[in-house]
Amino acid sequence: MAQSTMTTWWRSEPPQHLPGLLHGTVAEFPDRILVNRRQGSTWAGITSRQFLENVNSVARGLVAAGVEPEDRVALMAKTRYEWALLDLAILSTGAVCVPFYETSSASQVAWMVENSNVRWAVVENERMAGTVRTGVESAGRELQGLWVVDGQGGVPDLDSLISGGAETEQAEIDRRCEGLGRETLATIIYSSGTTGRPRACMLPHRAFIDELTAAYEGLPELFEGESSTLLFLPLAHVFGRMVHLAVIGAGVPTGYSDIGRVAKDLPTFQPTFVLGVPRVFERIYDAAHLKAAKAGRERIFHRATETAIAYSRALDTGRVPLTLRARHALFERLVYSKVKAAFGGRLRYAISGGSALGERLGHYFRGMGVNIIEGWGLTETSAAAAANRVGMQKVGTVGIPLPGMELRLAEDGEIQVRGGHVFQGYENDPESTAAVLDEDGWFSTGDLGRIDEDGYLSIIGRAKEILVTAAGKNVAPGPLEDVLRGHQLVSQAMVIGDGQPSIMALITLDEEQLPEWLKHHGREVVPAAEMVDDEQVRASIQKVVDEANATVSQAEAIKKFRILPRDFSLEDEELTVAMKVRRHVVMNHFADVIDEMYGRNKSTWRD
Repeated sequence: MAQSTMTTWWRSEPPQHLPGLLHGTVAEFPDRILVNRRQGSTWAGITSRQFLENVNSVARGLVAAGVEPEDRVALMAKTRYEWALLDLAILSTGAVCVPFYETSSASQVAWMVENSNVRWAVVENERMAGTVRTGVESAGRELQGLWVVDGQGGVPDLDSLISGGAETEQAEIDRRCEGLGRETLATIIYSSGTTGRPRACMLPHRAFIDELTAAYEGLPELFEGESSTLLFLPLAHVFGRMVHLAVIGAGVPTGYSDIGRVAKDLPTFQPTFVLGVPRVFERIYDAAHLKAAKAGRERIFHRATETAIAYSRALDTGRVPLTLRARHALFERLVYSKVKAAFGGRLRYAISGGSALGERLGHYFRGMGVNIIEGWGLTETSAAAAANRVGMQKVGTVGIPLPGMELRLAEDGEIQVRGGHVFQGYENDPESTAAVLDEDGWFSTGDLGRIDEDGYLSIIGRAKEILVTAAGKNVAPGPLEDVLRGHQLVSQAMVIGDGQPSIMALITLDEEQLPEWLKHHGREVVPAAEMVDDEQVRASIQKVVDEANATVSQAEAIKKFRILPRDFSLEDEELTVAMKVRRHVVMNHFADVIDEMYGRNKSTWRD
């Protein structure tokens, strides 16, 4: 990949708006390969100057179609080059980009269309177009325009959109960009909705500009030297969106993939850093484990794992014993190099967000040479508000505040944040806005945390998710669930017990890992639904339940667990796009199972 030296223009005069990210990069590096489109098994590079020309062509088409400043334009697609193109084109018209998740249902679309007054939409394919049309109709609204990226047979597509703007003067786009200010609304991003209906977070240009300024200063290693990244998380999510904008502004060569094919794209693109959610890294570890077991090298893999963890812990002390160095060098040749090859061989850093990574997994990856930088933030904070730093990490924490950001704890431990990256409020919901955003600019996040003597933040869990047992014991489910998900057979885990006499857990099996596990144990491969009462499976999972229980008091320990016949899913709205469990939905869907676990004949959990 082309060399990417951190831009200098930003340091002297940060842009006032998001299209300015691309304008500045073009001014400094006009001929640098900035974005890459996949062509079969290879990549076609597009320079920053060419990318800006493409953005302006789409923007002129939108203006010719009638898009006005402050209009709300929905964007619904997988992570791909066209997403980045359309996002900046929409912003360049002065309109507000409203991302829809590619997995959104028609009912969710109806809510977002009605709530944010979407008037235009660009979607990836006809399936998504059908979802949007149904949602718009259910909301009793009409769209003024709908384009389909992969449209066929008379459906308006990007080519027709671009050709429609052939007569529009570029001066109109320039004029609209000049009219954008720091407080101009740039985007409405819907929160993940773990505890209820997603909220429409209004983020002005200022929020992302200040967020990126903090990222460049706090984590310069990601953007300097011969950096490159492959984006595969949903760009509709604030985490992916922030990094997408950061690499545009830093001039970092970028490719676009998605969860379904990222394993194929990593070896060919060879990024130096990636971003992911903990489940991505858990799956990478599990796949490496099962591959080693299949090859009869499970004992070596376990020794390599323990060595990597010990090596990472020793780095924190500033002294790595010679014997540990020798073991580490041996396993680098035998194990670590093969795991890193799956990332393309050049990966130095990974950014993890969305939920807690877990201390053991963090030490494992750092010990084998992939430094996972864990951070924390919300949609309302334009992604990260705190993060670990290269060379000054505390694995198991989410780091310290990014430059320009303030953190404090309320009396009950709730984390509060203040800074230019904080949102303007919730669209059409002044009461909810007033409840979380005070007159001094402090945002009450709803997350509970601890701050140690060095200023490092640890997340305990969501305030609304804290379980209070019948005996009055407060239990944070997150740490227990993090340990449970570390087992190779476990896909999702949800700890329950609010208002109950004891703590219990719902567990789902990883349907990708289960077949290899069964083969390794000389078992016939059968569907996960047939393994819920299997003694060998339950005995294996009981071990990780015991490990989780060893981290808490007896009153907080899991007394019973139940393996469910299927995994939680996006389609059933049991997971958010960041793979967070929507607890209230799961409680409703599996109410009968929960009743049986607690010995009740009639459900008291249903809505």
